[in-house]
Amino acid sequence: MSTDNYTQKSNIGVRILDSGRSSLYFAMRFMDMALCAFEYKAAEGNRYAGTDGKAIYFAPDYLMDLYEQEVRLVNRLYLHMTLHCIYRHLFRIGGRNKRLWNLACDIAVESVIDGLDYSCVKMRLPAVRDALYRRIKDSCRILTCDLIYDYLEKNTPGEPEFTALENEFLADDHEYWYHSGNSRNRSQSEQKWEDISRKMQTSMETVEKGAGHENQSLYQSVEAENRQRYDYKEFLRRFAVYREEIQIDPDDFDYTIYTYGLSHYGNMPLIEPMEQREVKKIQDFVIAIDTSFSCSEEQVKDFLQETCNILFTSESFFQKVNIRVLQCDNRVQKDDKLKNAREMEDYINHLSIKGRGGTDFRPVFEYVGRLIEDGEFTNLKGLIYFTDGRGEYPKKMPPYETAFVFLREDHTDAGVPPWAIKLEI
Repeated sequence: MSTDNYTQKSNIGVRILDSGRSSLYFAMRFMDMALCAFEYKAAEGNRYAGTDGKAIYFAPDYLMDLYEQEVRLVNRLYLHMTLHCIYRHLFRIGGRNKRLWNLACDIAVESVIDGLDYSCVKMRLPAVRDALYRRIKDSCRILTCDLIYDYLEKNTPGEPEFTALENEFLADDHEYWYHSGNSRNRSQSEQKWEDISRKMQTSMETVEKGAGHENQSLYQSVEAENRQRYDYKEFLRRFAVYREEIQIDPDDFDYTIYTYGLSHYGNMPLIEPMEQREVKKIQDFVIAIDTSFSCSEEQVKDFLQETCNILFTSESFFQKVNIRVLQCDNRVQKDDKLKNAREMEDYINHLSIKGRGGTDFRPVFEYVGRLIEDGEFTNLKGLIYFTDGRGEYPKKMPPYETAFVFLREDHTDAGVPPWAIKLEI
């Protein structure tokens, strides 16, 4: 192909992308920053179009064929790539199976687009897509890429069906995800898209008021992806307090003995490490368990085991601790006091759920308040409440840090007060 001919086709491709962006902008003004975040680059040898978060790389012939076939396909392609960036799919690959992750991300994005009621992208929903969405929604309420990936891992289809699904949801080339520069550039690009995504969510909630209600699947998925992700281990350390504990401190020693050695033996200082060392660990801690019907015994056990593994294998606790595990539905049903890892393991192994009524979070905070007044805690720094999120929350902020830990597949956290932390597992 001559240089002039390729340049002409590239210019046509840019105009096609511009046209798609304009159509999307007039339908979804809350996406203005996201839609305008790309530069366009024609790429010889590329069969499709793809993005690395900075540019859209496209095959001119592919875009022209797509445009001639159906204009809405171009619009959907542009939106498809933009949503990948809004959800930061290309930056969160980690150690996942590449093929499975690619398919999960495409399903997540296409399910959102299929749920939009805008003429610029709305097309007939194929039966294969409808059936798949229904199957996945039986396991999780919101079709995020992480949940879809988990579903596909547990229900991996055979090779013929897997290939058919890949072809059904294929829209863009993901190879640019895996060759998008060094770690610093990737980090900067991810931060840029996180900022864009959060501003888009804010716009749907405020400036374009009502957009979040009109586009429930889009808004819920953006909200879910924008939740702050915590390292659970690091998070638990926030509840630690300083206290002296008997143990050898190599960083401190008695200067009297040190100088005596120098004066008595010349160049031989004597060092005797201190037998007490100031350390920061968790001493008082409350774990509240929602025992309404929505949380199964297996899920509660998994949560407690994960918490136990982190706390007692990372030397996060003092040797003598005061852990209170409270079971509560619409009232506190059970209060167990645990002092060490052995008691915690025994509690988990013989766990018996008490309750199964409605959900009300307030009784736990009232109960803990009475425990503090009665001197049951020396220095309570925090409370973690494991729940599905559906219930009555307290209005007043307690004098300790509070985190509500949600089942990962649920995302029901609309009523959580602003002073509380929201975590997912």
